[in-house]
Amino acid sequence: MSSFLSIPSVYLLYFFYGAAFLFLSAAIAMKDMRASDLKLARSLWLLAMFGFTHGVHEWLQIYPLIEGEHISVRGIYYAKAVALGLFVISFLFLLQFGSALIRAVHARRMPWLAALPAVLFLLWFAYVAHHGFTIDLQFLRQASIGVRYTFGLMGGALTAYGLIAYSREIGHLSRFVARRLRYAGVTFVFYSVFAGVFSSSFTLFRLPVPVEILRGLSAILITYFIVKALNIFDIEMRKKIEQQSRRIVQAEKLTSLGQLAAGIAHEINNPLTNASLGIQTLRNRIDSGAGGDVAERLDAVERNIDKASAIARELLLFSRQKEGEYVPLNINAIIRGALTLLEYKLKAVSVHAELGDVPNIMGDPGRLEQVFINVLANSVEAMPKGGRLTITTGFDGRSVHVRVDDTGSGISDDHLSRVFDPFFTTKEVGAGTGLGLSICYGIVKQHNGTIELTSGVGKGTTVTIGLPVREGS
Repeated sequence: MSSFLSIPSVYLLYFFYGAAFLFLSAAIAMKDMRASDLKLARSLWLLAMFGFTHGVHEWLQIYPLIEGEHISVRGIYYAKAVALGLFVISFLFLLQFGSALIRAVHARRMPWLAALPAVLFLLWFAYVAHHGFTIDLQFLRQASIGVRYTFGLMGGALTAYGLIAYSREIGHLSRFVARRLRYAGVTFVFYSVFAGVFSSSFTLFRLPVPVEILRGLSAILITYFIVKALNIFDIEMRKKIEQQSRRIVQAEKLTSLGQLAAGIAHEINNPLTNASLGIQTLRNRIDSGAGGDVAERLDAVERNIDKASAIARELLLFSRQKEGEYVPLNINAIIRGALTLLEYKLKAVSVHAELGDVPNIMGDPGRLEQVFINVLANSVEAMPKGGRLTITTGFDGRSVHVRVDDTGSGISDDHLSRVFDPFFTTKEVGAGTGLGLSICYGIVKQHNGTIELTSGVGKGTTVTIGLPVREGS
């Protein structure tokens, strides 16, 4: 105990410096992220490993000081050598964390990030070779300084950029967490300078503040901001539970209304069938050379019966629980078919179809065509004075995504959460049944897909549909 108290106070900073990073490692390790879809969850273990190895390295720094004269020169050398190894490993973990975060944010290939560790190793080797290879404590000290100049400086800089860039991505989930990640990124900028540029015992700008204090403060602030930011996983889980609850309520509505719709459809179909048979009977009794006016009237009646039958079929489709016939199909062909059927509605609209090269999916062509007819028709009706309709398809490795953007009037926030509710419509009375998007929702879910709608008043509407690809495509 007396030997511990005899250590100069500045070296006690190593203890708190290391403890801060060890606490960061423990906080990340205890956070359950297995169910998270956030990109941060896939790379945080690298930051945890940095915190653990760097914390142990800092504690090894004070080991020779605690032992004092009870440790031999060889023992000091071994302790310093192990500390150097942990030093390199810790900054490698930090470098990989920053690189992984940057790749996740930018979502494009960056081959230079994969080559960066090798380049930094060559720079470090050149620095050490310049000072000479000698098996002594001076060599270990120079090697440690070289690690700071290369792996430490670059690892801290990449991590700082990655955290600041990623904070923009999660702002929609929590502004509080986004700010904490941004603050952690800014603190990493200072940490990369204090730990990567200035060696130990350096006094900054002739101020009586050793660099160890600045490193320690940076470590404490980084740990504080990162631990606070870990709340993002709790926020994500709450939002998932809320979405699941809404889906359960939606499913219950669809089930009960589906049963009602099935009964109504059958009741409508029976008189329509009888009326259609009666018309056919009357048509057969009309002579081929007479009764032209009667025939025209019968044609008009038949057209209206067909329209009513189509509504009945829509209700039956809405109520149908069993799966349809699923075949391999290309979603681009389905979209082109829907555009062809809606051609009469698209005269005042500028249509831009940016259909990418996408693999086949397994689906029911008729039902999926109905989805896109409903979505596209809604977009066109939201632009009565004309506008721009853009359909984009793409593939993310697992699902085919279709995005439909329009420049229409948009939907208010109050109505946005109800757009998939059966019989809910923002159209004028008599202009819509409110079944279109509900049916779309049910069909997409039957295909194990996702459908999302974002909008704002005066900003247009975006509908995004994701459908899993066919196995083996």
